[in-house]
Amino acid sequence: MTLNVTDLSIARGGLPVLEGLSFQLMPGRALILRGPNGIGKTTLLRTIAGLQPPLSGQIDGAEDQIAYAAHSDGLKPALTVTENLTFWARVFGSASITPALEAFDLTALQDRPAGALSAGQKRRLGLSRMLVTGRPIWVMDEPTVSLDTRSVTMFADAVRAHLGQGGSALIATHIDLGLDEAEVLDAGAFKARLPALDDFDEGFL
Repeated sequence: MTLNVTDLSIARGGLPVLEGLSFQLMPGRALILRGPNGIGKTTLLRTIAGLQPPLSGQIDGAEDQIAYAAHSDGLKPALTVTENLTFWARVFGSASITPALEAFDLTALQDRPAGALSAGQKRRLGLSRMLVTGRPIWVMDEPTVSLDTRSVTMFADAVRAHLGQGGSALIATHIDLGLDEAEVLDAGAFKARLPALDDFDEGFL
């Protein structure tokens, strides 16, 4: 499944942040989203994931094909690692959580409540949900936060395996994941122009 974004403009809090953005994400490829804090990367990912409408432009190929990992790990603290993953597997109709446990080295922690995990372990569990969705397009916002070097490598390996199976990934990160399949998209190049002063209603001045 190819994700096509054409002439997209998006807003945060009613104000345009990015405009005229176009790209194509094909199966087996990754796109690394870069740009300074506040430029609109999270807003862009939320828009592509269908969580908010764009101001204008078109997104094709996203319907029921995207798994989205935001800043929140999306875990129930009282449930064990196994119970959390099983819940998401049932939501998406996945048959087994074993590959996800193994990919993120969670097997030894499978009976531990998510609330008792360290920040890095919680992050690994949150990211492991991507493997049980069965969806080909992964959209991830700063997925390596709280991960140590070993866990970053683990995550990169999981993404690489996903790409090798014909999946694709759109990742906002400042970390070099060592993905040969990845291209870089600089969100700063699409920063929206602020309205001229004359465009504002004088009643607000």
